[in-house]
Amino acid sequence: MPSEYAKSLGARLRAIRQQQGLSLQGVEEKSGGRWKAVVVGSYERGDRAVTVARLAELADFYRVPVAELLPDGGGTRQESAGKIVLDLEQLYEHTADELAPVARYARAIQQQRGDYNGRVLSIRADDLRALAIVYDTSPSGLVERFTELGVLVADPRALFGG
Repeated sequence: MPSEYAKSLGARLRAIRQQQGLSLQGVEEKSGGRWKAVVVGSYERGDRAVTVARLAELADFYRVPVAELLPDGGGTRQESAGKIVLDLEQLYEHTADELAPVARYARAIQQQRGDYNGRVLSIRADDLRALAIVYDTSPSGLVERFTELGVLVADPRALFGG
């Protein structure tokens, strides 16, 4: 009898396969027989244990991070970075080349919002995730780096007497 974890892992495997429009037979054909339909099906049902190495190979075949195949807890899907507040004066005056994309992004957001207060700009969680992709890091890693560079406002309410 499969454990709950094995069933959850299998459900993730099935969901990824189906998102890619593949049947079990399609996986076997696309992989040139490397992944047998019966084996992948048994992984998906939780009837057969998958090793870490095989899971990594399957993730590579599906072209997804291994963490995306793990139930509950793997991957950046679970990371919940909220919005951040950029100190625009620090950002625009900073000499680090690595901040140039953020400065361009911030200007674009200001333009889109018509928000030119000049002091701070809140970056929503979705914007932060997009920037993290550009920087090839996690949202929390990006927040940490921005903190190190001194371009984040720790308590934006303090700026406005709130």
